[in-house]
Amino acid sequence: MGRPALEVADIFREHGPAWREAQRGHLSLAQLKVMSAITQCRTAALGGHVLRCEGCGTDQVAYNSCRNRHCPKCQSTAAKRWLDARQADLLPVEYYHVVFTLPAPIADLAYQNKAVVYGLLFDVAAEVLQTIAADPKHLGARIGATLVLHTWGSALTHHPHVHAVVPGGGLSPDGKQWVACRPGFFLSVRVLSRLFRRRFLEELQQAHQAAKLKFFGEHATLADAKAFNDWVAPQRKCEWVVYAKRPFAGPEAVLAYLSRYTHRVAISNSRLLAMDERAVSFRWKDYRVKDGAATGASGQTRHKTMTLAPEEFMRRFLLHVLPGGFHRIRHCGLLANGSRKASLGLARELLSAPKPQPAANTDGAAGIKPPAFVCRHCGRALLIVQTFTRGQLIRAPPQPGQ
Repeated sequence: MGRPALEVADIFREHGPAWREAQRGHLSLAQLKVMSAITQCRTAALGGHVLRCEGCGTDQVAYNSCRNRHCPKCQSTAAKRWLDARQADLLPVEYYHVVFTLPAPIADLAYQNKAVVYGLLFDVAAEVLQTIAADPKHLGARIGATLVLHTWGSALTHHPHVHAVVPGGGLSPDGKQWVACRPGFFLSVRVLSRLFRRRFLEELQQAHQAAKLKFFGEHATLADAKAFNDWVAPQRKCEWVVYAKRPFAGPEAVLAYLSRYTHRVAISNSRLLAMDERAVSFRWKDYRVKDGAATGASGQTRHKTMTLAPEEFMRRFLLHVLPGGFHRIRHCGLLANGSRKASLGLARELLSAPKPQPAANTDGAAGIKPPAFVCRHCGRALLIVQTFTRGQLIRAPPQPGQ
């Protein structure tokens, strides 16, 4: 696959230096590191190697990746490695997709307290799913879930929400049978929403009492306990969105979905359309146009083009830089890392399902691993004939036979 006509890195290279200078003191160290990593990704600045094709003798230069989790170019490989490991976790049951979204006022507060509020979003969503599922009036089973944090809307606005992928059933309290949910129905979203709202606000109040929250700008007055309680009160009455989609069409569809969502960044390079000295244009999806299709019932299209000043584009992109060490993919219940193998083994036994086959790591010949690099011209293996480090000049590619 060739290089996209326009990349986020191009925008940072062209407009980043002047904007960084204008924003001196207002950008965090994490945001500056992301800008630097994306700009240098797959360039000579990070080093690389010269490759030679065994078949046609073509020489190619491959530069190293930055491996930053916010880089649009580095996530496809990371997603594939993660998915290969997840294939063994799938069960032969329906899977459901549940989305927990924070109201706009809470989302505004979350931007100033990312680690605390995003952490609560994960913890409360996992707790609510497991609590309602364990209730005999709903499912009466111990379930598991994979949760993925996204902090953006399609227009790069700040919109924190958690996607949960959940098997449609769980283990009975005594662990002796598999309890399946009703076909096509997982749990009541109304019940999930009410408990999610109550538990999140309880935990948020506790975080405030423990002085774990920081307030700046228009939120500075919320440091006072009474002002914070008055601010929280309306959030107890508004609707909190918990959305449950239809079940996936089989395990393959679950993996296809996960491959699109787990390692996604705020915007992919493929959505970028144009850039000049005044503007950046990109494709976005307007979810206010209902219908689930490309065109809504009103005739409006969901797929639109947005044009922003480069400074605003960069500002929106960097809204979504996560705190260092913060995990945006987590597992709970039966899928929790500490007990996943035993729980899934028991579940397969109760479902009379075969053990998963280990992921294939060969190209068809026993014991032979596929080549790490393949020639884009003839498909033969590429051999590394020269390695160069960061900042080291690349000499001319060696001639065949040298």
